[in-house]
Amino acid sequence: METTRPGASWRGRPVSGVLFDLDGTLLDTAADIATALNRTLAEKGLAPFPVSDVARMIGRGSPMLIQRATLLRAATVTDAERAAMLERFFHHYGELEEEALSDAKPYSHVAETLPRLKAAGLKLAVVTNKHWRFANGLLQRLGFAAWFSVIVGGDTCERRKPDPQPLLHACTSLGIEPERAVMVGDSINDVQAARAASIPVICVPYGYNEGNDPRGLPCDAFIDTLADLPPLLWP
Repeated sequence: METTRPGASWRGRPVSGVLFDLDGTLLDTAADIATALNRTLAEKGLAPFPVSDVARMIGRGSPMLIQRATLLRAATVTDAERAAMLERFFHHYGELEEEALSDAKPYSHVAETLPRLKAAGLKLAVVTNKHWRFANGLLQRLGFAAWFSVIVGGDTCERRKPDPQPLLHACTSLGIEPERAVMVGDSINDVQAARAASIPVICVPYGYNEGNDPRGLPCDAFIDTLADLPPLLWP
């Protein structure tokens, strides 16, 4: 395993890699998710949700999103119907990317902080429950893919966050030990996965967190924007 360059540390422990959640941490994707969800619901004759309501439903992956939406619409659907709706959701979400209709955008200070971390010698990875092809497509379109050595999607590993497996897979792929990594996220999923992997976790307050206030997350530290991350790693 590679040793870290001098300087980067977290509370006295050397750091050589940073793992980032995607939705609600690096990118605001609620509008795209709402569009794909509402197109899926319309095919079932169900009423749409405003983006603000969809943002409160985001968390634990697309299958949970479909489940929450159908429950809130009091729709009686079988497991097979729900699985079919999930596939239609993926279809509609993919269309937004293919037709250049995506409204996803980076949060404040993401664009300038990622290259700064990379230039300092840190290895960067994205660990998300979004399918790999969608995560990779977004990062490519927005010009951020070059900063990440590894992208772990919700379909990359056997299990997804809050299981620690995706975080541990990212560390292995980066060539670093988990104790030399830091996780940055916005939800209880990220906190639980990081805790289970014995990785420190730093949270942003503007994410989704299943409709709950991210400020209540039991993480190790909060940063208002990504610009506040380097001062934590180089105190």
